[in-house]
Amino acid sequence: METLIKRINELATLQKEDKLTPELKKEQEVLRKKYIELYKNGLLEQLKTIKLVDENGNDITNEKLKRLKEQK
Repeated sequence: METLIKRINELATLQKEDKLTPELKKEQEVLRKKYIELYKNGLLEQLKTIKLVDENGNDITNEKLKRLKEQK
């Protein structure tokens, strides 16, 4: 992920300097989409670990989140 972000930032710098070729622009788009997909997947994995409880210790996790957890 770190390498991916570094390359995205390099391409953003080139874009700001108007030195981005059409090939590099395409690479930039692909890398950005890949980053977004990795970010979404990481967020979904974090959501799967969440359990909501009230002050009495009762599970009050909503049904949508419970279904998401079942998809593991």
